[in-house]
Amino acid sequence: MTRPLVRDILRLAWPVYIAQIAIMANGVIDTVMAGRYGTVDLAAVGIGSSVYVTLFVTLMGILFALTPAVAQLHGAGRYAEIGEEVRQSAWLALGLAAISIVLVTHPGPLLALSELTPEVEAKTRAYLDAIAWAVPATLLSRVFQGFSTAVSRPRVVMALNLFGLALKVPLNWVLIHGQLGFPELGAAGCAVATAVSAWATCAAAWWWCATRREYARYGVFARWSWPRAAAQRALLALGLPIGAVFFVDVTAFTFMALFIARFGAEYSGAHQIAANLTALAFMLPLAIGNAASVLVAQSIGAAEPARARATGIAGIAVSLGCGLAVGAGIFLAAGPIVGLYTNDPGVERIAAGLLAFVAVYHVFDAVQAAAVQALRGYRRAAVPMIIYGVALWGLALGGGYALGIGGVGVAAPMAARGFWLAAVVGMTLTAALVSAYFLRVSRAPSS
Repeated sequence: MTRPLVRDILRLAWPVYIAQIAIMANGVIDTVMAGRYGTVDLAAVGIGSSVYVTLFVTLMGILFALTPAVAQLHGAGRYAEIGEEVRQSAWLALGLAAISIVLVTHPGPLLALSELTPEVEAKTRAYLDAIAWAVPATLLSRVFQGFSTAVSRPRVVMALNLFGLALKVPLNWVLIHGQLGFPELGAAGCAVATAVSAWATCAAAWWWCATRREYARYGVFARWSWPRAAAQRALLALGLPIGAVFFVDVTAFTFMALFIARFGAEYSGAHQIAANLTALAFMLPLAIGNAASVLVAQSIGAAEPARARATGIAGIAVSLGCGLAVGAGIFLAAGPIVGLYTNDPGVERIAAGLLAFVAVYHVFDAVQAAAVQALRGYRRAAVPMIIYGVALWGLALGGGYALGIGGVGVAAPMAARGFWLAAVVGMTLTAALVSAYFLRVSRAPSS
């Protein structure tokens, strides 16, 4: 059974991977273009995007509850019920967008942790004020993407994300540097470009859903639905623990960025490069895990628990193999990779040293990504939430603060290297515990 399962996973994963790479490429483009515009703007993009991603990704994670719900209905052949799930998820997305806009535009408590210079703080706030308006479009697009992937139609998601990426580069060029009569916005130009691209992609996604024959049987636009309390509670019951997992994972990096910013713009820029590469590399195991999650949920909906377990195991194995290959590539090509991001010698030197930690971190990140998403196929998210909290907040972030800035038993603070060393240890523990929990859950009959 293993080879067919691997083929099924890869068939679903590759368009998801390209779609996610297109999303992540937006961050890479911002980092590269801001870095070449100026070190202060690179620091502002790094800090601003850390704050934004923390708030946005946490709320977006709540919407991940839609995918296993729709996939189980699809596996059971209950297509007529899918449209209502999508409509209720869209209402949830709008509510979360309102919360996110308020939080992104009021970042004072988070920025205070970084002790930023006035110039960096001003540029960071301008970046956040602009990017807040991308949130509603991006969350609504996330609903469409989760729905399409759950019914095994990820190629349209890939095409839409590539469309958004195609808009991003020229918009950045115009808005960062003030071309074609537009004002020169620097770091904030990256955020304005993201907002314009996000709204264009969102409009295209829902137009496609409304007009294409293959989506008609799900009845998304068959009727109007107001938010229903029972449906919202069901989505939140699974979505909140998933969002909490995202929150813990992302805040570990956010607080790393905020604390590392204390060492100056060079360290902040170097950490932004390392964090950006980590997130970019994570897209492959995330795609594999996403595919495995959908196939696990579809198997559960079809009352095939043995296939569900085998699919999860195959997903973890494939993700581990890919993680080893990508980690080795990062380690061996650290210098040239850093050179793509910046031409500042100080930033290059620091960032090159951090990529050795990134290489090891990625291997264990790949394992946990597949395992935790396979668990979502079973609609299990509470225990992973606890594991993430203990391992990534307690061990990784707490240990990173002690090693990086100084604590009990630390003779000489290790700065950014200390934070990354602790992150590797925390992610190793996370991968081991989440994988063990998946093996336990998948032994029991699916419910």
